[in-house]
Amino acid sequence: MKNSESMTLKSPNIFVKFKNSASFGIVIILVALCAVLTITTGSAFLSSDNLLSVFRQFSFTAIMAIGECLVIITAGIDLSVGSIFAFSGVVGGMAMANWGMGTLGGLVMGCAAGLAFGLANGLFVTKLKLPPFIATLGTMSIARGLSYGITGGYPINKLPDGFKFIGQGYIAGIPTPIILLIVVAIIFGILLHKSVVGRRIYAIGGNEEAARVSGVHVDRVKILVFAMSGLLAGLAGLATAARLGVAQSTAGQGYELDAIAAVIIGGASVNGGTGNIAGPILGAAIMGVLRNGLVLLSVSAYWQQAVLGIVIILAVTFDKLRSSKR
Repeated sequence: MKNSESMTLKSPNIFVKFKNSASFGIVIILVALCAVLTITTGSAFLSSDNLLSVFRQFSFTAIMAIGECLVIITAGIDLSVGSIFAFSGVVGGMAMANWGMGTLGGLVMGCAAGLAFGLANGLFVTKLKLPPFIATLGTMSIARGLSYGITGGYPINKLPDGFKFIGQGYIAGIPTPIILLIVVAIIFGILLHKSVVGRRIYAIGGNEEAARVSGVHVDRVKILVFAMSGLLAGLAGLATAARLGVAQSTAGQGYELDAIAAVIIGGASVNGGTGNIAGPILGAAIMGVLRNGLVLLSVSAYWQQAVLGIVIILAVTFDKLRSSKR
């Protein structure tokens, strides 16, 4: 009897906690957006092919946004993720198509490339004391330039079928990019919410000096979050190359804005100290649904960029309003 009473007492508390969280408002916005698009596009939005396409595409953005979220929680920013996305895909593609390293070798090389750029960002910020904005702006140009230099601007084809399965396949009827996102979300959810490292990430974002005084190795944690951001950007780039069946130096252009917007829409603060793993996933879902809706409504790609800019400004504005109420 007591167990049943405790269950009934706990259930409302869980619901109330979710209802009062930032994620609840984001879910409401996502549902409302889907409802509007269903009305305005007819059956096109709800078609199975279209929904699968939306899920696949936002999975790549969400994976990258999870890494960006770790950086933003520490009050940093990573502008290089879009270029790392392309560079990792190119390196992985070259390893498979030109260097004969196979699918596993290509994945390792591509992820290592992303991790290396992430580590470089962390070292520039912590050891050279460069502002994250400046450091990652520089590596953004370096990674993009290397991508063009390695390929000469030509796409890399002849990728193995085993690699393409990562972006095009299904497991138990579920598209592999969605499964990849779920795995990444679980791993980094545990890291951020259930580990000492996660508590230190939040501590640095909340008050860096207080965290340093309390014994947190601030530089190590910052290097780690930038490294993870680079790694996940690289993984997303590889998965996208697998989806398209081609690696290209033009991939990921502007994706850093998508990742940042997804994180802020998801409830993280540009001032640091707040955010969770669910946030960037929901934010990426909103961005993906919005982009898809604009395409279905035959909105020009140029206007789509304008809408993205408006969404980013609104997201940061709401973030400022949230911060002022605390």
